[in-house]
Amino acid sequence: MSTPSSTATSAPRLFAFDTSEPSLGLLPLCARRALDVTGIKLSLAAYQSLSEQDRYALARSGSQESVDADEVRRIVAQAHGEIGTLPASADPDPLAVPSALSQALGRERPVPEKVWQNLSSLERYALVKVCARGKPERISACYDEVIGARQLSSHLKPAGGVTMVSVAGKAETARSARAESFVTMSGEAYERLVRAHVPKGDVLGTARLAGIMASKKTADLIPLCHPLPLQHAEVNFQFFPQKNQLHIECKVEVFGRTGVEMEALLGASTAALTVYDMLKSIDRGLVIGPTRLLEKSGGRSGHYLAPADDATGEP
Repeated sequence: MSTPSSTATSAPRLFAFDTSEPSLGLLPLCARRALDVTGIKLSLAAYQSLSEQDRYALARSGSQESVDADEVRRIVAQAHGEIGTLPASADPDPLAVPSALSQALGRERPVPEKVWQNLSSLERYALVKVCARGKPERISACYDEVIGARQLSSHLKPAGGVTMVSVAGKAETARSARAESFVTMSGEAYERLVRAHVPKGDVLGTARLAGIMASKKTADLIPLCHPLPLQHAEVNFQFFPQKNQLHIECKVEVFGRTGVEMEALLGASTAALTVYDMLKSIDRGLVIGPTRLLEKSGGRSGHYLAPADDATGEP
């Protein structure tokens, strides 16, 4: 649905299960959220006395992540009819799924915490509001439109297909991640690597540069990753002679709205692939891996530290 061209600055979020009337003659959920958050009770007659332009303005206000209460009051002041007040209601907690909502939806309609956190404020409001009314058909339609295939992955659209998760509502914080990979090789290849006597040149220097460059290009290589302005990236190496093995660790740091785990993992993986490329003329049987995330910090999910490795005694 499109807004009238004379009034449209940004389209309100209108749910298919809620309304399909172009003039918004009935109060849509986005407009209702604007009123609830502001603490205004508006009769249907008073709402319908608003011009179509004002109805769309109210709907747009309720579609934003944060409702502008002053703007809502300005719009409502144009109405004629029964206008009252009620206690302003806060939006649902963006971090935890309300227990009442989970009970209303039941086991057959799960809302994973990660999916809940990635919903918009209006989507969370709609789920809670509709479920509170207790109408089974409307609950089912609301769940299918808002959650749907998202229950399987936050990268899926409700009706299927993929999407980049919005991080617009997240706070910018300091975030970091460390990842590791291993390259295991023959005795000859290991000895040549340690002595820096390889036909293709400086293996470690080239692999270090490749890993850093890859971490900066993660969004170009991994679908749906967000482009991030990295503040720091480094790649370090450690030799394990008893296994003819090279240990690679990549650490990445950013001040942003999403984590850098993929940047660290891609950096470590690319460094390992570069080592393989430069040593394959000596040993085509090089084995890469395992590759894993060692540590991450920052963001809603907090700190993660991988279990200690039995071989090295360190995460």
